Amino acid sequence: MNKLNDTIHRVTERVIENSRGPRSSYLELMQREADRKPEHKDIACSNLAHAFAGALEDQDAMKNRRGPNIGIVTAYNDMLSAHQPYGRYPDRMKIYAREVGATAQVAGGTPAMCDGVTQGEDGMELSLFSRDIIALSTGVALSHQMYDGIACLGICDKIVPGLLMGALRFGHLPAIFVPSGPMPSGISNKQKQETRQKYAAGEIGRDELLESELGSYHSPGTCTFYGTANSNQMMMEMMGLHVPGSAFVTPGTKLRQALDRAAMHRLAELAGTTTRTLAQVVDEKAIVNAVIGLLATGGSTNHAIHIPAMGRAAGVIIDWNDMAELSSVVPLLARVYPNGSGDVNHFHSAGGMSYITRTLLEEGLAHGDLLTVWDGGMDAYTAEPVIGDEEALAWAPVTETRDDTMLRSASDPFQPDGGMRLVTGNLGRACFKSSAVAKERWTIEAPCRVFENQKDVVAAFKAGELDKDVVVVVRFQGPRANGMPELHSLTPSLAVLQDRGHKVALVTDGRMSGASGKVPSAIHCTPEALGGGPLSLLQDGDVVRVCAETGTLSTAADLSARTPAPEPQPEWGVGREMYRMLQNQADSAEKGASAILAGAGL
Repeated sequence: MNKLNDTIHRVTERVIENSRGPRSSYLELMQREADRKPEHKDIACSNLAHAFAGALEDQDAMKNRRGPNIGIVTAYNDMLSAHQPYGRYPDRMKIYAREVGATAQVAGGTPAMCDGVTQGEDGMELSLFSRDIIALSTGVALSHQMYDGIACLGICDKIVPGLLMGALRFGHLPAIFVPSGPMPSGISNKQKQETRQKYAAGEIGRDELLESELGSYHSPGTCTFYGTANSNQMMMEMMGLHVPGSAFVTPGTKLRQALDRAAMHRLAELAGTTTRTLAQVVDEKAIVNAVIGLLATGGSTNHAIHIPAMGRAAGVIIDWNDMAELSSVVPLLARVYPNGSGDVNHFHSAGGMSYITRTLLEEGLAHGDLLTVWDGGMDAYTAEPVIGDEEALAWAPVTETRDDTMLRSASDPFQPDGGMRLVTGNLGRACFKSSAVAKERWTIEAPCRVFENQKDVVAAFKAGELDKDVVVVVRFQGPRANGMPELHSLTPSLAVLQDRGHKVALVTDGRMSGASGKVPSAIHCTPEALGGGPLSLLQDGDVVRVCAETGTLSTAADLSARTPAPEPQPEWGVGREMYRMLQNQADSAEKGASAILAGAGL
């Protein structure tokens, strides 16, 4: 292993220094929580009886305190393909716990919504703040204080960050995240993308589009493109919160079952100890590793919001300056759809996270000295799980890429930087995912067209009003305005304009996922338009410049004498009005766009 890269060392030291106060306060709280965790002998018998009443097979073991009790927090529902496999997990996990003298209970459930289902619809406005609700639900589940360890069942977009934010408030306990894996590959991603663009251009009908989509999203498991859900799983590996190599093993296989069993056995082993608690595992270096993994794999830009929020829950302060500086030295090592032709199954077959971890560590581009849930630190994550002799779980080192069109070493990367850039100027601060965009499109300067919702953008596209060089500005899409919905449904229309030869870019205070694709986009713009942010001052025809090369987001127009555009009235329906309280309390995208963290003073 080479010496740690100087820039990574410098950024890490800055994160440690900026986190000194919050991190110290967090660790003090976790120590107090550990010291005052009630012993069964000190809990009223009536309380214990309520806790044990439903555990018929384990009542005797619980009553006599024969072993640790693991709390399962599950985000199961069978509308999310990724979470459908979790329906049977609790019964199996209880069996695995009994195998090593432990018990397990479902501590509680959390909501789990699918951005793929709500994409472009009103329900998407609930999506980001479902993360806060998931964190709160995790807190409710664990508040019974009947558990010695935590098993978190979740995969998708807001769910893993929400589970981690909630579980970190019980960081005096050990915790392991247990994925269920991606669905098998369907139709090629190129074919899917072409069909979407043909539909956007009016060349095919809805029936043909639906058949194409069903050919892609076809069975239980995570969607196979490299969006936010699969980026979550990558980060859990880079932070040492998984059984090593478990991120992308498909559901319903012997290997998947062996990894799930290993997770429960390990939790039972860690329960009651004080050496690998969640608070200890998720430290400043772990958060930096999450950013490094995101950059090296070209992961979802949504994590420019989620990582600061997860860090704050552990007393770690990290911002977009830190991420951009890390991006300058972390090379892009993977080309996974939508940044390449193969999906996460192909990525995993090529060596996946085991190879990514190995090559980053070998080149001094990641922290190898993390305290992880598994023995051996990050070195344990450089080998892939296999079913070995006598059907036993084993790990085999991954020393080279098996497909250099998809996965490369850190000494021979696809590009020398991580492709997540900070653009700033008189229009604010925003993120630009350059790894998804051809370099000749990194700079776009054109008159803007201003919209206040994505449906009007699509209508203007269909009417031919955008068939020119244009910077599409979609404002009042920030956390406080309407919950910061994802605007991924705009990509097919804007991609059509781009393919017609126009210079096209998107600027928005809303979100785009790792599936945002090839259109240059300055996203998560802060300050948001609501409250007088710079985007609220733009007018149709103002020339806007977006440049990933120089880190510029600006307009030549004089904004100083302008009055902010009228703020749209809050929408009702699909439960959006119930989320108004969270929106009103939310802080900026760069801080994590969280109401509960802001409300707690974190």
